[in-house]
Amino acid sequence: MTVVVLTKCPPGLRGFLTRWLLEISAGVFIGNPSRRVREALWAEVKEYAGNGRALLAYSNDSEQGFTFETFEHHWQPVDHEGLTLIHRPRKAAVEAAQVPKTGWSKASKRRRFGGR
Repeated sequence: MTVVVLTKCPPGLRGFLTRWLLEISAGVFIGNPSRRVREALWAEVKEYAGNGRALLAYSNDSEQGFTFETFEHHWQPVDHEGLTLIHRPRKAAVEAAQVPKTGWSKASKRRRFGGR
């Protein structure tokens, strides 16, 4: 089983993938091509993705039963004692947890001046 997920990729690439895979949702393709076809499709995806991102997941005989590859993703696969895990950069986590700045809103003025 092979799954390809495209984000912000050209429409022509999506049309190209529909020759061998079924698009079950926008940018999500699934199918069961041979290894040779899968590798050729992934090479084409990496070449024509433009500014987009791509993820390839396919079944194999590992402990997890599948493996995956990424292209232009911030999250990267990392091998940890035989298991493939996703490493997320710390910068994204810090930006997500950033506290909003105090500004000139009514709530900010109330906090600043102790009013209601």
